[in-house]
Amino acid sequence: MRVILAQPRGFCAGVVRAIEIVERALEKYGPPVYVRHEIVHNKHVVEDLKAKGARFVEELSEVPPDAVTIFSAHGVPKAVVNDAMQRGLPILDATCPLVTKVHNQGKRYVSNGRTLILIGHAGHPEVEGTMGQIPGPVYLVQTEAEVETLDIPIDAPVAYVTQTTLSVDDTRGIIAALEKRFTNITGPDIKDICYATQNRQTAVRELSKLVDVILVVGAKNS
Repeated sequence: MRVILAQPRGFCAGVVRAIEIVERALEKYGPPVYVRHEIVHNKHVVEDLKAKGARFVEELSEVPPDAVTIFSAHGVPKAVVNDAMQRGLPILDATCPLVTKVHNQGKRYVSNGRTLILIGHAGHPEVEGTMGQIPGPVYLVQTEAEVETLDIPIDAPVAYVTQTTLSVDDTRGIIAALEKRFTNITGPDIKDICYATQNRQTAVRELSKLVDVILVVGAKNS
């Protein structure tokens, strides 16, 4: 049997940064520190950090008073940030800078009077965080078919942003459908999709030309 490893593979810079923030917090403040949601979608990383004293919670209400609180790499809604500040919790934000870039892009489009469309997966923490960061309604689309069901006039000024961890090919099709339907639309093509995600998708496509089976080592929710 011949085993070929994809290149590139493994953690992106945003994931490395998020893990390092938790580890440094544990060193500086001592355990426990509380992380809202899994810092990254990787069971081995989460279990390792748990062993060092990190506590993972889904809701901020689970965090004790004055406990060091870390937001995961996926980002959080503005309401969560405000809640943490009102409670006076010491906050460390491990949101990936590329996710923050999407938040800022979306806010800018809305401030310019455009209706915002988010291309992404319903229920994903990054999508929930992005929708909760935008001061106004956000329309979520997951497929080309859903573009046709959007209750927005075709001549309305609209803009779109994307979840950073999507299939480049699928997203390109949705963007094409949006541009076909709306006459006044702007957006970043597929540039919002993280470069590390794109590089790894390209690596898998190249690998598929060389092998009979591809094994993906990771979490189902990643």
